[in-house]
Amino acid sequence: MTPIFDIHIFVCTNQRTGSEKLSCGEVHGLELVAELKKQLKDLNVGLKTRANKSGCLGICDFGPTIAIYPEGVFYVGVKKEDVTEIVQSHIVNKKPVERLLLKEWK
Repeated sequence: MTPIFDIHIFVCTNQRTGSEKLSCGEVHGLELVAELKKQLKDLNVGLKTRANKSGCLGICDFGPTIAIYPEGVFYVGVKKEDVTEIVQSHIVNKKPVERLLLKEWK
């Protein structure tokens, strides 16, 4: 089966109320989705890309999280200003952004 997208990006936008646990959506998850969509639309590298909101990705303690498939790479603690680097390094040049990678999770 041929995948629909070459790159599929999921951005946690989960919003949790009444909890001490961090929530990506409350931080700036929706801003990340909007910025990724904008930059991917402007990208002209012949890739079929998709960025969309997701529910909880299960690693909220690490801050705003982005998952990129088909690689299965998770970026954590992502800020809006990191989006350009992720797009250029990971999407265009196929080189993960080391400083944002989820290093360890149990």
